Amino acid sequence: QLQLVESGGGLVQPGGSLRLSCAASTGTLDYYAIGWFRQAPGKEREGVSCISSSGNTDYSDSVKGRFTVSRDNAKNTVYLQMNNLKPEDTAVYYCAAPEYGYEYGHSWSSLSKQDYHYWGQGTQVTVSS
Repeated sequence: QLQLVESGGGLVQPGGSLRLSCAASTGTLDYYAIGWFRQAPGKEREGVSCISSSGNTDYSDSVKGRFTVSRDNAKNTVYLQMNNLKPEDTAVYYCAAPEYGYEYGHSWSSLSKQDYHYWGQGTQVTVSS
């Protein structure tokens, strides 16, 4: 039903910016809430941002004010704009979707990895001077 592909990761200096993309290579994202997660070595995968099918957004405390999630249904893509990056942002970043579109309604989104079924392969973000 849905295949997700992340892109846009790379090496950036502290204070720099990156924009990650989550594209559906198979399926359509319009009906799905999309979550962004990251996992650093030795740490659990954590939710950083999410967006509902209607555009409601949420952010973890660690990225609020620095990251912005948005979606462009015409391009079948969800973005994560990351500004003022810090070394502690270094991780593999994943996008994810629940098992069903509108699973809990068009306003729903979640930062809990347990609520997601489809996962991309991840893209590496490294913040280092």
